[in-house]
Amino acid sequence: MPRMLSCWVAGLLHLDWPVGMERARVVGPAHYLYPNTTYTLTISLVRHAQGIHHVEGEKDHKAYSSEEFFDAPITPLGWNQVANLKKHVDACGLSKKIELVIASPLLRTMQTAAVGFGGEGYMDGIDAPPLMVANAGKSIHPAISSLNCPPFIAVELCRERMIESDVDILWKPDTREKDEELATRGMKLWTRPEKEIAVVTHKAFLVETLSAFGNDCHPSIKSEICKPFNNCELRSFVIVDRSMTGSDSSTTNYPGKIPCKSDLPTDVTKEKHPASGMPTKPTDAKTIKKATIMRKLHNCFRIH
Repeated sequence: MPRMLSCWVAGLLHLDWPVGMERARVVGPAHYLYPNTTYTLTISLVRHAQGIHHVEGEKDHKAYSSEEFFDAPITPLGWNQVANLKKHVDACGLSKKIELVIASPLLRTMQTAAVGFGGEGYMDGIDAPPLMVANAGKSIHPAISSLNCPPFIAVELCRERMIESDVDILWKPDTREKDEELATRGMKLWTRPEKEIAVVTHKAFLVETLSAFGNDCHPSIKSEICKPFNNCELRSFVIVDRSMTGSDSSTTNYPGKIPCKSDLPTDVTKEKHPASGMPTKPTDAKTIKKATIMRKLHNCFRIH
């Protein structure tokens, strides 16, 4: 019996492994263990679908900095891209996990967010306002319902790099927004109280924000994190707050000893004298016999 127990525990500790049984994962220095009370945030990042400014920018790169295309809507190809994103989000179950959708307030990102994470098509008579009205942004897309979808908010912090325009109230006339400033805006999103969110935003915002992460990872992981996004591409990440800031109480931890009772044999064989704090030797014959039996049982199950 002791030998069988020893092999069983050794297998759990990866000291021994039954022949023919392959390990799915080997725990090593690259793994980290945290209490399940540690705050984690699962964030699904999405770059908006193709916009008109992309088409015009391929013809003339100056179009990207033109006020005419600052709030460019999605192209017909972009609508097809976001329709496929919607199919993926529903098929993988992500639509049921997302607690909040955050979008840049520009038209192309809100169109992508509404179709990608919103409800089904909106019809008259539905007892809920539409999430997106029909023909939004001079498109020919039907309205999207707000039923059975998470809440949406538009946030200036995750918009595109500030442009040189009087229309842009956040633009600084003497300087162009630096990469570091763009990343700083992005880092403020990680303080949300939700456990799982989606953020629909822009290429530069994604690249610069993600570049702040992965410096303690293998170079291949860092490269994967910072890889530029395609139009309508979605990638999910898990952010762990190792400082324990924002930690929550565990829903699965159990305190034990309910109802409260002595833990045998430890509590019997290691009784503490209230004055000296030293173990006392039992003098009662019945207690001595009980302690001896418990000690023998304890020794039987020691791992050698």
